[in-house]
Amino acid sequence: MRILIAEDERDLNELIRRKLTAEGYSVDACFDGQEALAYLDAAEYDGVILDIMMPGADGLEVLRQMRQRGDRTPVMFLTARDSIDDRVKGLDAGATDYLIKPFSFKELMARIRVMTREKYGESSNLLQVADLSMDTASGEVKRAGRSIELSSKEYSMLKYLMMNKGVVLSRERIENHVWNYDYEGGTNVVDVYIRYLRRKIDEGEEVKLIQTVRGRGYVIRGEESR
Repeated sequence: MRILIAEDERDLNELIRRKLTAEGYSVDACFDGQEALAYLDAAEYDGVILDIMMPGADGLEVLRQMRQRGDRTPVMFLTARDSIDDRVKGLDAGATDYLIKPFSFKELMARIRVMTREKYGESSNLLQVADLSMDTASGEVKRAGRSIELSSKEYSMLKYLMMNKGVVLSRERIENHVWNYDYEGGTNVVDVYIRYLRRKIDEGEEVKLIQTVRGRGYVIRGEESR
């Protein structure tokens, strides 16, 4: 999942970025509202974390412009404004969630899981494709009861595939959701990580869950393609 953070407190911005990265998210971070809008113009995100009081354009203005142009990406406000009126104003403006500073990182991670899974129509932390399961709260991945150890990027790619089960995803779309702007690797990175996942998920299994759709990309589904 790819997340945008717009927070002008640089130390807090860095702490959130590091925490999200450690949890397997791909993260872009900026410090003012105008920069946030530029990022949103250039990439598709699975969730946005906005401070309300920012230079350039405040969080409410960023959200207003997002919704005005039809961008339905889930947005969480992160702010010291804790009055009922402030919370109502933020939610009425189209925010998905509202978290008051200071906050617990454990709670922030839980709220981000809720925010991102709702975008894909998931109602719980457990993702399932045939006998493959992923618990997005614990990070545990199993196939037919067998535990599977994944690197951070392998986990992120598998999570994105599973949240889009049955949907053919282009290489570009996968790359845009799993890697951020700091990535400077090769152009075949998606193919490389698909090979890694197939080795761990499908090798030795009768049904291959990760499938190639020639000329279009990759899909995960519980039955062999016909």
